Amino acid sequence: MKTAEPPNTEPPSTEPPAAGGRLGQYRARVFDERNRLRRAFSDPAARQREVLTDLLTFNAGTAYGKAHDFDRLRTLDDLRKAVPIQDYAALSPWIERMAEGEPNVLTADQPAVFFTSSGSTGAHKKIPVTPRFMHTTFFPFYYAAWAPMAEHFPDVLTRPDAVLNLKHDPVVAPSTTASGRPHVGASQVDFGKMFGEHLSAEPGTAAPWATLPVPVAADDHVEKMYLRLRMAVESDVRCVIGINPAMVAAVPYQLRLWWPRIVKDVRDGTLGGHPFRSPNRKRAAELEQLASYFGTVRPAHIWPNMRLLFCWTTGLASLYLPLLREEFGTAVTALPAPVAASEGPVGVALDRHPTAGSLVVTASVYEFVDADRDLGPDVETLGPDELEPGREYHAIYSHVGGLYRYAGGDVVRVVDVVHGVPRLSYAGRKNLSDVAGERLRDAQVVRALRSALGGAGLAVRNAACHVETPDGLPPRYVFALAGESAWSADETRRLTRALDTELTRESADYRASRDTGRLGPAELLRLEKDAFLKEWQDSVGRGVRPTQVKDRLFRQDPENWRQLTGAAARQGDRS
Repeated sequence: MKTAEPPNTEPPSTEPPAAGGRLGQYRARVFDERNRLRRAFSDPAARQREVLTDLLTFNAGTAYGKAHDFDRLRTLDDLRKAVPIQDYAALSPWIERMAEGEPNVLTADQPAVFFTSSGSTGAHKKIPVTPRFMHTTFFPFYYAAWAPMAEHFPDVLTRPDAVLNLKHDPVVAPSTTASGRPHVGASQVDFGKMFGEHLSAEPGTAAPWATLPVPVAADDHVEKMYLRLRMAVESDVRCVIGINPAMVAAVPYQLRLWWPRIVKDVRDGTLGGHPFRSPNRKRAAELEQLASYFGTVRPAHIWPNMRLLFCWTTGLASLYLPLLREEFGTAVTALPAPVAASEGPVGVALDRHPTAGSLVVTASVYEFVDADRDLGPDVETLGPDELEPGREYHAIYSHVGGLYRYAGGDVVRVVDVVHGVPRLSYAGRKNLSDVAGERLRDAQVVRALRSALGGAGLAVRNAACHVETPDGLPPRYVFALAGESAWSADETRRLTRALDTELTRESADYRASRDTGRLGPAELLRLEKDAFLKEWQDSVGRGVRPTQVKDRLFRQDPENWRQLTGAAARQGDRS
């Protein structure tokens, strides 16, 4: 049943010569931008000074620049004294003035669009995006991010339908700000039309399913996902792009969920019940035979030439990515998406490192604060040259697009330093869980989970935790884990004890809280293996864009916790 693998077409370590046409131009552009960034590593401090001088000079005459004396600032120390560390809430009044159409507020450039971002609270931000920001900060890192794919997996770029791009979501009638500017996700913007970058279309955005050929409501994201998957099963897909790994994890679940409907649509030549093309009874029969032969449906069965996943590979995804890769094929590679947000880039992978990317020294002025310290307006910061491998830091950046000393909420881990530039991986959000002085961070809990699971030889599809306070007892952490297979009662008990031990190793504050009795021992709640996938699907079904439904570790909302754990909590399936 399995199609033979194609010959190895990977190029040698040196970049291959570019072919002609758009593909050749695209490959040349992504390699040029990567080379330009690598050249900047010869003197990263000088590049940082250039970025600072440019943003101060360009925006000195803005309302914000005048209020903070940009014309008198010269050094990073000057900027530190003039501008406090700030988050979106602090900059929001300035951003709202821009959204209402007032010019020259945070930037001398008028925003062309406002990116939306859900943030950690779920509230929609308005991130001003100017042409100057796009051309000096965004596009150089954006093109460089695709270089490892173009170099090592060239075949995925040769056909539009070889890539299933899950994040691509064009919108016909975008939401707008008060001034009429589009307010949309970055994946919903045509960078070619808006900014004149006609090579900027991501891989897979010209696939037959990129613009759906049948009517579907703009907010019916579940149906849009179904229609794209139904079309993709008739193509030789070799790469899946999700950025948000929860989107990629949903694909195997959705295939199983929708399988009878998919096969019927293929057999009948319909698309969501609409007339589409000639019936494809041969492919429908192949799909039925695959399901019968394997007893289940996996992406690896449907797309035997699958080679690549492109998404974040750290954080909670690090717990379930090994299982997820197997769903797509044992030889599939997972390349890390950039460490970036709607507000701007931090790190971009320039090679096949599985988790880390180099600091984009040409994009922003970067500062860092130890992740165990609380962020405040005047907290002392470190420069890129002061970071230590193995440590974690809050990332703070300033760029010409109007964000100054901006704390976006991401924590990064320094993996190593290459050519004087730190390579960073995403460690999690800055969120702290602190009910008894334990001050637990995302990254600490994920590492504790990974160590405990590894020691027990167990695997999970996702995890979350919640603090409970039983009557008359100290609060305790309850961990909900969706296991891949059944665990014995003994395995569950040993895993629970190991997890509690690993948390004390990761966090001195957690250990002190346990030692003094302010926290009780951790507990474990076993969920059925698709519990988190069903929750994700339900969230998308309520109209939330898939890119914004991300993994969440700390779940303190009682209703959300009840919905996630549901029957397992009622059955007392805990240890």
